[in-house]
Amino acid sequence: MARARSVYACTTCGAQQPRWLGRCPECGAWSTLVEEAAAGAGAGAGAPRDLLRVEPGPGGGAKPRQLREIEASATPRRATGIPELDRVLGGGLVPGSVVLLAGEPGVGKSTLALQLAAGLQALGPFLYVTGEESPEQLRLRAQRLPVVPEQVFVLAETRVESLVEPWRALAPAVVLVDSIQTLATDRVESAPGSVAQVRESAALLASTARASGAALILIGHVTKEGTLAGPRVLEHMVDVVLGFEGDRGQAFRLLRASKNRFGSTQEVGVFRMTGAGLEGVANPSELFLAQRRSGAPGSCIAPLVEGTRPLLVELQALVAPAGYGTARRTCIGIDDGRLALLLAVLDRRGGVDLVSRDVYVNVAGGLRVVEPGGDLALALAIASSRLEIPLPADVAACGEIGLGGEVRRVARSELRVREALRLGFRRVLVPEGTQARAPAGAECIEVREVADAVAWLRASRSVHTPVNNG
Repeated sequence: MARARSVYACTTCGAQQPRWLGRCPECGAWSTLVEEAAAGAGAGAGAPRDLLRVEPGPGGGAKPRQLREIEASATPRRATGIPELDRVLGGGLVPGSVVLLAGEPGVGKSTLALQLAAGLQALGPFLYVTGEESPEQLRLRAQRLPVVPEQVFVLAETRVESLVEPWRALAPAVVLVDSIQTLATDRVESAPGSVAQVRESAALLASTARASGAALILIGHVTKEGTLAGPRVLEHMVDVVLGFEGDRGQAFRLLRASKNRFGSTQEVGVFRMTGAGLEGVANPSELFLAQRRSGAPGSCIAPLVEGTRPLLVELQALVAPAGYGTARRTCIGIDDGRLALLLAVLDRRGGVDLVSRDVYVNVAGGLRVVEPGGDLALALAIASSRLEIPLPADVAACGEIGLGGEVRRVARSELRVREALRLGFRRVLVPEGTQARAPAGAECIEVREVADAVAWLRASRSVHTPVNNG
C-alpha cells in the first residue's frame, strides 16, 4: 500500500512546503508550519492543460451577459435591525453573501451574533451553529436580550456534513457559525482548526450559501498579534471581513470593515457594552468627550473622520524628565512610528526640547487613531505638556504634519470643523488654505507650520473659555 504523501502548510499565509521548517519562507512567521495530507494527483493527472481543449459539461455552463444589461437592484439588502452594523455593511446583509466577523476573545462577538439573530428573525428561520458552547450556555446569554427570539434555531455541531439535513429542512435566511475554527469536514484528514480544515470547511459552507441564497456569517478568532487566525486565503474566500475591536477595560466597541464587496470599507460602527448587550452609539463624539477635564496641560481635541462620520477624540500627552539612560516613548492608541516622527519635528522645527524627556501618549476612550488628521492635535498636546501651558477649553485642531514642519490639509476639513463647532468648540486650528467656513462667534485659525501652532499656544496661555460638551 502506497504511503500517503503529506505537506506542511503555514497557518498564517497558507503556503505549502515539502518539509517542516522553523520559519515560513513566504511570510516569515515562526513555528507556523503544520503537517496535512497532500492533495492527490488522481484522475486529473492526464487531463489536457489547454482549457480550450476541455470538453464542456452537460448544459454547456453559464452564458455571458453584457454588464449594462445586469440589474444592480436584483440583489436587495436585508436590514439587520442594528443601525451601526448596517452602516458598516453598507445598508444590510446581501442574500448569498459570506461575512467573516473576527475579534479577540471576550470582545462581544457572540453577543453581537445573538442580537443579529433577534433582528433578522422576521426574515425567516435563523440557524445558529455553535461549536464552542452548548445550547444551554447560549440560552443563558440570550436572557440578556429584551425578548428571546423565536425563529432562531440552535445546532451544536462541529461536523460540516451534519449541517446538510438541518439546512435543507429549515431553509434558513441566515446561517451563523460560531466559530469556523471548530468545524471539520470528512474530506480532509486533519484536526479541526488546521489550515486545510478551515479552508475546506469555509469553501463548502460558502458554496452552499450562495446556492441556497442564504447569508452566511462566520465568526473567527484573532491571534495575540491582532490578526485573523487561520490561513489568509480565508479572507479572500468571503465577501465581507469585519473586525470587532475594543479594550476590555472600556465599554466602547468599534466595528470596522477591512473588506466589503458591497459597500465602503471606510465606515465604522460604535457600540457600548451594557448589561443588556451591545447598544449602538448614534453620537460617539459626545460620549468620548463626556469625561474630559479641561484646563490641564497635555490635552487637545482632534476632529477625525471615519467614513462619513466625524468623531471628536481627546488626545492626551504627558512629558516628564527622563530618569536615566535613553528617554522613554510610550503610546496607546497611536502608532509608535508616527509618534517618533512628530517628536522629531517638534524638536527640530517647533522649538520644543524633547530629547531628554519621557513622552507618554494616550487616546482617551480606548480608541485607535490611524489617520494623519490628528497630527496637529497630538503635537499641540505634547507641546502643551512640555511647556506647562494648557490649551483653551474651546480649541480643537486638525491637520497633517510633514517632516519639514509644514502643516498639510486633510480630507473633509469642513465636516471636521462643523462637528467641532456643533459640540461647542469655537476655535479650530486648521492648515493654511483650508476651505472651511466658521459661523458667527467661531473662528478657524490657519497655521502654516508647526512652529506657528506652538507660537499660538504660547500666546494663548491666559485665555480659558469653558466648553459645552453636551
